[in-house]
Amino acid sequence: MSPAEARLQEVPSGMTEAEWNQRVNLAACYRLIAHYGWDDLVDTHISARVPGPEHHFLINPYGLMFDEITASSLVKVDLDGNQLTSSAYSINPAGFTIHSAIHEVREDAGCVIHLHTPDGTAVASCPEGLLPLNQTAQLVTFDLAYHDYEGIALDHDERPRLQRDLGNKNHMLLRNHGTLTVGRSVASAFERMFHLERACTMQVRTRMLGPVTYPVDPAVVDKNTELLANPERQELRSTTLVWPALLRKLDRLDPSYKN
Repeated sequence: MSPAEARLQEVPSGMTEAEWNQRVNLAACYRLIAHYGWDDLVDTHISARVPGPEHHFLINPYGLMFDEITASSLVKVDLDGNQLTSSAYSINPAGFTIHSAIHEVREDAGCVIHLHTPDGTAVASCPEGLLPLNQTAQLVTFDLAYHDYEGIALDHDERPRLQRDLGNKNHMLLRNHGTLTVGRSVASAFERMFHLERACTMQVRTRMLGPVTYPVDPAVVDKNTELLANPERQELRSTTLVWPALLRKLDRLDPSYKN
């Protein structure tokens, strides 16, 4: 058992240990998104698949701020949008459209994060999208998809187009809308979002200095792509190195996410 897992509180009756651990990690992710200032009042959403043969996933109760969310408050739903756990809150219908689309076709989608940050949305709204201007951006651009804006995501007919545009990529810019990442675990989805958001901020700041940037040798971009295009290596880094450190940070700030 890892140090992070050892700190998870006892499993509530009637729930598997796997589901409870997923709940704790997802609640931690919501708190970390709030900590980094990436939340948007009660909007945007993060989902995590419940381990098991069913395509059930956990998502936030619509109406709670991200810094209020706890493991027990998360809502479990199926791919038809039926709430499988009792809650005083419903779920965000736009969130269901986006997340159910990805969980339906991506068996590796353990977690999906969608945000509306200023810098992420700014880059998503530019014709050039995200460019490999620096090392951080090159952690993302080789694995980046785009999806055109179709309005607030209430129409389930959009799901096949979202699925098609994402394909097997793990980062996405939703045009005129925001950012999205997919991970096998909450840990890898969060680390991908950290890099995507930071790359967008770096590009916004670089463009503020003027239209010309120092060139990057395409051979260097290719070298980094070859080095980084290993999902198993990234998953191991996220789950064993980055995520335990983030949980320790969160425990120091406010451990109530585990309730």
